[in-house]
Amino acid sequence: MDKNQIRDIIARRAALELKDGYIVNLGIGLPTLVPNFLDPGVKVLLQSENGLIGMGSDPKPGEENPEFVNAGGQYTTCIEGGATFDSSVSFSIIRGGHVDATILGAMQVDEKGNLANWMIPGKKIPGMGGAMDLVVGAKHVILAMEHTANGNKKILKECTLPLTAAGQVNLIITEMGVMEITSEGIVLKEIHPEFTVEQVQEATEAKLIISKDLKEMQL
Repeated sequence: MDKNQIRDIIARRAALELKDGYIVNLGIGLPTLVPNFLDPGVKVLLQSENGLIGMGSDPKPGEENPEFVNAGGQYTTCIEGGATFDSSVSFSIIRGGHVDATILGAMQVDEKGNLANWMIPGKKIPGMGGAMDLVVGAKHVILAMEHTANGNKKILKECTLPLTAAGQVNLIITEMGVMEITSEGIVLKEIHPEFTVEQVQEATEAKLIISKDLKEMQL
């Protein structure tokens, strides 16, 4: 599968984790694709840390509104009844515990639920942004990420990059499957039908616990 297929698979599966009535924050990159796959019957409010609640799907070509952009600076839409506001209000929502779930990307995650998603070795970066607030403020932290990067494993026994937060990740969704962080370790709950358990483990540094109820990944 090509990169676009991989990203769509991950975003589509991540959208299934969002429950009716949730307030959900979407991080930059792959998570911004999630609104395109939301079930119309599931009513959620999507919040963007740059100051928008009620974020919708991507605008159609030619219908972009410069007033509505997501956390990554790409054009988005706003549903009827949505609102824009400044960063102080946005982070009051996040830090106040009003976000039910956040979907973020990751450079590394480990079996203890530690997350590293901001430091790129050898590159100048502005900082971790709102991620450090999101992972401790949201009730449920979901990582939507490719399983490996340039052949390097991203799901590790222990993160080697500077942490964004320790012990806050609940669920990992990749093109290979769905994994839950537990006190015993990482449990593989769903697997993409194109892969075997052995292939998923080979692409993962951490030792996976295979769920006794392992099922095919919902796509």
